[in-house]
Amino acid sequence: MRHFDLSPLYRSTVGFDRLAQLLDSATGGDFDAPYPPYNIERLGENDYRITMAVAGFTADEIKVDVKESALSIRGEKKPESSESEQRRYLHRGIAARSFERRFQLADHVEVKGADLKDGLLNIDLVRNLPERMRPRSIPIGVRAEPRTLEAQS
Repeated sequence: MRHFDLSPLYRSTVGFDRLAQLLDSATGGDFDAPYPPYNIERLGENDYRITMAVAGFTADEIKVDVKESALSIRGEKKPESSESEQRRYLHRGIAARSFERRFQLADHVEVKGADLKDGLLNIDLVRNLPERMRPRSIPIGVRAEPRTLEAQS
């Protein structure tokens, strides 16, 4: 079976990683369980938010990096102290494993900021289109007359 490389398509997406993973798995690619789980919201016409569930992590254990058009979120749990080693868990359902999640950002999408509150990491994104790329309406029937500049003496 042939394997198609769909990575050029991912460059123009914000958060369609799940769809890309489904396409990869359908074509025989590797499919990892999504850890940590995340949501992508559209807050406005040009505003987005990625919300990631990072229960048990503190702000100094999470690193958010942006390089070119790639957003990388990395969480690395610090070794447990001797006090917590004495704990005996009957069930340990809160994952304490390290993770790395990458997102390909579309052109002109920038990271505004990140905030960690109540076990949720919120990363705010904004799409800044240059003026020449923004949609504009052209009035019909109005023609601009060419102006000639005369030299002043």
